[in-house]
Amino acid sequence: MRLPAFLGLGTQKGGTTTLHRLLALHPQVFLPTCKEVHYFSLHDQQPLSWYAEHYSAAQPGQRCGDITPYYLFHPRAPQRIQQGLPEAKLIVLLRDPVERTLSQVFHARRLGFEPLELEAALAAEAERLAGSEERLREPGSSDYSHQKHSYLSRSRYEQQLPRYEALFPEQQLLMLRSEDLFSATERSWEQIQAFLELDPLPLPAPLERANAGKGEAQTVPDEVRAQLRQALADTAAAMQQRYGISWGWS
Repeated sequence: MRLPAFLGLGTQKGGTTTLHRLLALHPQVFLPTCKEVHYFSLHDQQPLSWYAEHYSAAQPGQRCGDITPYYLFHPRAPQRIQQGLPEAKLIVLLRDPVERTLSQVFHARRLGFEPLELEAALAAEAERLAGSEERLREPGSSDYSHQKHSYLSRSRYEQQLPRYEALFPEQQLLMLRSEDLFSATERSWEQIQAFLELDPLPLPAPLERANAGKGEAQTVPDEVRAQLRQALADTAAAMQQRYGISWGWS
């Protein structure tokens, strides 16, 4: 069976669709037609052969990949990945947590997952997610709000990354700022190729930002952004202290 050699763990609204399209251009990479396979989050009750079927068309020498941004946030995914793919390389794109939060809210509203306005949606999150991790313990389980309404929760990277660091050696984990994928694309592409041990391929041009929003975040009042920065201050501080990653406002 062919199984992934690498996973794109997330984060949602952090550039994973662009990463998928970029990697799909490399002849040494095979990605399934569906971007998000969700084997370790929503479909782990399926046999490993179900997962492998997504990679049956891979050619000899190609590295198979699975880019499913829910893996970073799903509480059981790290253990499931470690059991199923203990040697997989793991890529994480980390976006400014405030901008990521806002982007997810507007994304959910555009797709019909979120009927509430921005501030009401943020206020409703804690109640919606109450008990969700317990409900996700069983194989094949799902929780709608955990997946669709986890705005601030998904932005708390300092709570998610240690779950992977406890199970995988440091050399199997690559963390990049999402912003650098777009502002320093050539350097990011070099890092990704080296991490995955791919032959260097010049950066395809132009690189378009995939799955981008409609600019709704530009209308968010300054006081709302200030509230979000306060709510996510511990995240920003932890990312700076532990990993040297900063977005300039912590």
